[in-house]
Amino acid sequence: MPRTVGHPGYTESLPREPESAAAARRLVHISLACWGLEALAEDAALVVSELVTNTVLHARRESIRVTVIRPGPVSVRIAVVDFSKVPPQRRGATDDAEDGRGLAIVQHLAAAWGCDPLPWGKRVWAELRGGQ
Repeated sequence: MPRTVGHPGYTESLPREPESAAAARRLVHISLACWGLEALAEDAALVVSELVTNTVLHARRESIRVTVIRPGPVSVRIAVVDFSKVPPQRRGATDDAEDGRGLAIVQHLAAAWGCDPLPWGKRVWAELRGGQ
């Protein structure tokens, strides 16, 4: 059983394919339910979907790692780790574009987000916070 705040959290390695977004959403929902943070579930599911989709489209190698931790009593940090060192870039999307809005959605929903370089790739994360 994970501690109520901090590490460890929940993590899962997934194939770098579009179907992994559903598995990542399940991991987020389970994590939030265990911590009693269900109020964050809808936004967190959308955020992890966008992060996974971005990784599927732009990373390399066959796998990604999704991590969900609880840095504070009413906050959750969702991260996707991949083997590409290229940081994500927010793009402007036209009204009729089918893609290009993912990081704008993450930025809108998250209290904070960022990209941590790793020796072999990167970790893109977003932190969501609920009310006390």
